[in-house]
Amino acid sequence: MKGLIENRFGLLALVLLALGALYGVAFVSRPAPAAQKPAQQVKVAVESVSMVCPDPGGGRMTAVTPLGGPSGQGGAATVAEMKGAKPLATLDQVGTLWRKDVPVRTRPVTVAGMGAMAAGLEAAQTTQVTSGAQRGLSGVRCVEPGAEAWFVGPGPAAADVTLHLANSDEAPAYVGIMIYAGEGPVLADRGNGMVVKPGEYREVKLRELAPSPLVMAVQVSTSGGRVAAAIRASLGEGKGVDWLPVSAPPSTRVVVPGLPGSAGQRELYIATPGERDTVVQVKAVLKDGSYALKNKESVEVPAGSTTTIDLTTGVGGQPGALVLTSDEPIVAGMRMTGTGDMRDAAFTAGAVPIDLGSVVADGGPGKKSAKGSGKRESRLVLSAPFTAATVRIQLLPQRGTPAEPVEVKLPAARSKEIKLTPPAGAGSGFAIHIVPVAGSGPVYGARVLSEDTPQGVLLTTQPLAPARTWAIVPATVDSPGAVLP
Repeated sequence: MKGLIENRFGLLALVLLALGALYGVAFVSRPAPAAQKPAQQVKVAVESVSMVCPDPGGGRMTAVTPLGGPSGQGGAATVAEMKGAKPLATLDQVGTLWRKDVPVRTRPVTVAGMGAMAAGLEAAQTTQVTSGAQRGLSGVRCVEPGAEAWFVGPGPAAADVTLHLANSDEAPAYVGIMIYAGEGPVLADRGNGMVVKPGEYREVKLRELAPSPLVMAVQVSTSGGRVAAAIRASLGEGKGVDWLPVSAPPSTRVVVPGLPGSAGQRELYIATPGERDTVVQVKAVLKDGSYALKNKESVEVPAGSTTTIDLTTGVGGQPGALVLTSDEPIVAGMRMTGTGDMRDAAFTAGAVPIDLGSVVADGGPGKKSAKGSGKRESRLVLSAPFTAATVRIQLLPQRGTPAEPVEVKLPAARSKEIKLTPPAGAGSGFAIHIVPVAGSGPVYGARVLSEDTPQGVLLTTQPLAPARTWAIVPATVDSPGAVLP
C-alpha cells in the first residue's frame, strides 16, 4: 500500500475510485425529479368592462347581463352620457333587459359594468326613421374601446359615411385612419395624428379625407391610448342607412355570417390591405349545403385595394354565410337590401366564432311594441361552416322569468334561420343569449331585425360577437429574461 501511495499514478487511481464511489451513492439515492406540468391557458371571469354607444339619440338603447355567468355577488352597471352627465340608469339585475327610448340630442353614451354585472354585459342602440333621407332601420352593438378596428362598406362617392370616434378613457388617444379604395390606398394628412382627448368624441366625414372611393375598407388605429370607433353609412333617400359592423382583422380565411333569408340585393366587399395581389375563393354555406357559386367561385383583389362582387343571383333569398379563403390576408363585408319602392340597407362583416358564447342586447321587439306598426320579425341566422355544432339559445325578457334554453343542432357545412318568438313578459323587447355546448364545432351567426312597411322592408343586421363573459389568459412560465436587462 505504501508503495502504491508513493506512486503518483497509484494515488490518482485511488482518488478517482473514491470519487466514483461517491457519485454512485449520490446517483442511487437522489430523489425522483418533480414532474413538470406544461403551462396552460386559463379561463377567468371578466370583472370590469366598458363600451360606448356612438349616437343613440332618437332611438332605443338596450343593455343586459346574461344569466349563467361566473358566480359572485354585488356589482353594478351604469349607463351615462359622456362628459360627466347624469347617469341614465344603474343596473344591478342579472338576466333582466334594460331598455329605454333616448332623446334626439343625446351625446354618446358609456355603459360600464363591475363585478357580477360585468360578465357578459352587452349594450346596443337601434334607431328607426320612417321617412326622409335617413329612412331606415339601423342598429349597432356598442363598441368596446381598442387600439384597432376595421370596417368594410360603401365609400363617400356612394354614401354619406361618418366615422364616430369616442375616448372614454383617462388618457388621450392618438388616432390614425387608413382608407383602402378600389384604386388603392388613400392617404390623408387630416386623418393621421388626430388627438382625441379624454372624454372627447368626434364625427369625421370621410368625404373630407377621401371623396372619390365608391367602396372602401377603413382601418382605425391608435399609436397611444384607446378609442371606440363606429361608422354610419347613409346611401340616400330610398336607398337605406345603417352602421357598418366592426370586421374581423385581416386573415387568409374570413367567414361573413348573417345573410338573411329574404329577397333583395347582396353585394360582397373584399379588401386586401397588404402589398401583394390575391385571388379570393368564395364559398356559400346555405341551409342545403356548402358550395362554390357558379361563375363566382373566385375574385381577384389587387394589393392595397377594395373590390366588390354581386352575389344576388347566388345567395339572394337564402339564409347563410360566406367563407372566403386567400393567400394574402383580407377583410370582408356585405351590403344587403330589403325590397319595395324604398329600399333599406343592412351590413354584415367578417366575424370570429362564438366559442365562449354570445349576447345580443336588442334581440327584437316584444309583443306590445308591434301594435300600430308593420309586421316585425326577429331572426337568428346561424352557420356551422366546418364541423357540426350545437348551441343553446335563451331569450331574456324585459320583465318576468327568462325562457328555458332551446337547443339547436347545426349539421356540418350548413346554415339555419330561426324565427324568434317574444317570451312571456317580454314587454317591448328581449335579449338573446347563445352558448355552444361542449364539443360543438365553430359557430358563426347574426341577429336580423326586419319590418314590413307600405313603402318597403326595413332591415338591420348585427353579427354575433364573442360575449365578454370570460377571458382567456395566455400560458405563462418562469423565465429569468423577465428581469434581466
